[in-house]
Amino acid sequence: MEDINNINIVAEAPDFSMFGLFMQADIVVKSVIIILIIASIYSWNVIVAKILRIRQLKKLEKEFEEIFWSGNSFEDLYETLNFNKTDPKSKIFCAAILEWKKSKSQSDQSLDLNSLKDRMQRSMSVIFNKESENVEKNLTFLATAGSTAPFIGLFGTVWGIMNSFKSIAIAQNTNLAVVAPGIAEALFATALGLFVAIPAVVAYNKISSDISKYFISLETFMDEFTTIFFRQLEKK
Repeated sequence: MEDINNINIVAEAPDFSMFGLFMQADIVVKSVIIILIIASIYSWNVIVAKILRIRQLKKLEKEFEEIFWSGNSFEDLYETLNFNKTDPKSKIFCAAILEWKKSKSQSDQSLDLNSLKDRMQRSMSVIFNKESENVEKNLTFLATAGSTAPFIGLFGTVWGIMNSFKSIAIAQNTNLAVVAPGIAEALFATALGLFVAIPAVVAYNKISSDISKYFISLETFMDEFTTIFFRQLEKK
């Protein structure tokens, strides 16, 4: 008889696995868990995509530097680099040279260097801004996920604890077995919120730092290129 009672106790024991906690939760806690899982998947998608893009940019930057400082003329460099549509630095350089080519073809007289410099800088700035938007696209989601996910998880925690108190009131029993499922759901929502937030915050800080360094190198190149280009024009 005692063995049969033990079997019944085991059979009726709640499932505390992650899937079991999800299935036992009410609609509100399930919604919180689903939102956090979706946020986690999307966050990791953004993280991986940005890491790969930054690696690609560093590789393209190294290749550009080797070509740019090879000693070829700006016209030759333009013909060499104009095919590269994935490297922001190549696109900035080609936009400036293209503006110079247009100005040179439209004017038979000597060029107004100040006017040309302004137009070239505007062309480079337009490309710089567009590339900045492309590189930083979806990055703010990591910051949003990092700041909001713990609070979303906390909402699930509070709701789970409320369910536990309801269970106590209905059962009129403070036995741990009555409140354990609700508390477990609450703790699961909290843990999931932290699981989303911590990688998102760490990745956002690291990726933002790497992107900022890259943009600084772009701005440095723009200033350096402008100086070299107009120094050569003034010598002619």
